[in-house]
Amino acid sequence: MNSTLENINPRLYRKADEREVTANDEDEDIVDEFDAREIFDLIRNINDPEHPLTLEELNVVEQSLIEIDNKANTVRVMFTPTIPHCSMATLIGLSIRVQLLRVLPSRFKVNVEITPGTHMSETAVNKQLADKERIAAALENSHLLEVVNQCVRMKS
Repeated sequence: MNSTLENINPRLYRKADEREVTANDEDEDIVDEFDAREIFDLIRNINDPEHPLTLEELNVVEQSLIEIDNKANTVRVMFTPTIPHCSMATLIGLSIRVQLLRVLPSRFKVNVEITPGTHMSETAVNKQLADKERIAAALENSHLLEVVNQCVRMKS
């Protein structure tokens, strides 16, 4: 990793309240569909590659920027890098994508994109994150895979 921080003093945000568990949530006989909050809960604790903070704490991921279509089995997550020239944007997007591919049923198609207008190379990064062959090749790189695994590892 680069020893020089790009964003030396990132702004921190308040964490979302824990999701309230209802009786229906605990009833195994009720089939509940995935929703944006559930997807958010799956990615909110991904660690930023540059800081000892989560993507939620840095406001990189927000529940309002997640779309899910259970009928079409698609999940779309937009994320917002902390600075418009963030060189870690692709790694952050890759970490989000890997986390969701690991935990969601395989029927889901996962799209991860930079929030429009928030990054100087948004088109190029989005193109990389949408390229399945590029993603597969990136994950064959043992060093890159270890960095991604460090990001998706839950904080204790």
